[in-house]
Amino acid sequence: MKLACADFTFPLLPHDKSLDLIASIDLDGVDIGLFEKRTHLWPSKEFRDVRKNARALRSKLDGRGLACADIFLQCDPDFTPFALNHPEKTRRRKASDWFRKAVEYACEAGSKHVTGLPGVEFREVESPRDSFARAAEELAWRVEEARTAGITFSIEAHIGSIVPTPEKALKLIAAVPGLTLTLDYTHFTRMGMTDSRIEPLCAHASHFHIRGGRKGRLQAPLKENAIDYARVVRILKKNGYAGWLGIEYVWIDWEHCNECDNISETILFRDLLRR
Repeated sequence: MKLACADFTFPLLPHDKSLDLIASIDLDGVDIGLFEKRTHLWPSKEFRDVRKNARALRSKLDGRGLACADIFLQCDPDFTPFALNHPEKTRRRKASDWFRKAVEYACEAGSKHVTGLPGVEFREVESPRDSFARAAEELAWRVEEARTAGITFSIEAHIGSIVPTPEKALKLIAAVPGLTLTLDYTHFTRMGMTDSRIEPLCAHASHFHIRGGRKGRLQAPLKENAIDYARVVRILKKNGYAGWLGIEYVWIDWEHCNECDNISETILFRDLLRR
C-alpha cells in the first residue's frame, strides 16, 4: 500500500522543509492541508490564483519524488462558522466556493482526492434532523462536482461533527450516493469504541488516516496505541482498498495533540505498516 504523511505534521518547519523531511523518511506521498489560519497553506491565500499556486506545489512535490495523496480543505480553525450545512446561505456560499476551488486546486496539483468536513448540528436554531438533511444535500452536489473533475470526494467523520459515531457516519453515507470516507479510527477510539464497531466503515473508505490512539486520547504514541492496525490493513485489502495510508500525527494545542514526538512516531508507524 502507498504511504503518505501530512504536511501539517510538522507545522513548526517552513513548508519546504516539511516536504524535505517527509521525502527524507522515505514516504511516497503527502496529504496537503488547506486549513485556514492553521496550516502552512491557507485556502484564502492559495485560492487567489488557484492554477499558479497549485502548480507551484506540484513542482515542489515532483522535485522531491512525492505524490499529492490528498487535498484536505477546512474553511476555518473552528468547525462551525463555515460548516457546509450552516443555516446561513452566505456562509454556505463561501464554503461552496472554496470547495470548487479546492477541486480545481487538486487537479492542478496532481491529486485525485479531496477531503472535507461533514458539517455539524445547529441545535440552537434547528433540529438535528434538519442539520443532517442540509448536510446530505450539500454533500450530494459536491460528490457530483468532484466526480465530473475526476476527483474522489470524501468526508472525515470526526469528534464534534454531525457524524460522531460509526452508525451516524453510515447513515450519512447511505443518504449520499457516491460519498466516501477519509477514515480515521482515532476519532472513535478516543470515545472508547471498539475496532469491531468501527470496521464497517472500512468498506466506504477512499483515504485513510493512521496514528496511535486510545480511550481518552485522540493521538497517542505507538506504545500506547489500542488500534489493531494489522487487522485494519487486512480488512482494507479484503475490501480491495486502493487508496493511500496517510500517517497523520498533528501538532496542535487541542485534544492533547501536542504531546507526541511526531518524527519518531511517524517513522515507527511507517515501519509497522510495512511489516
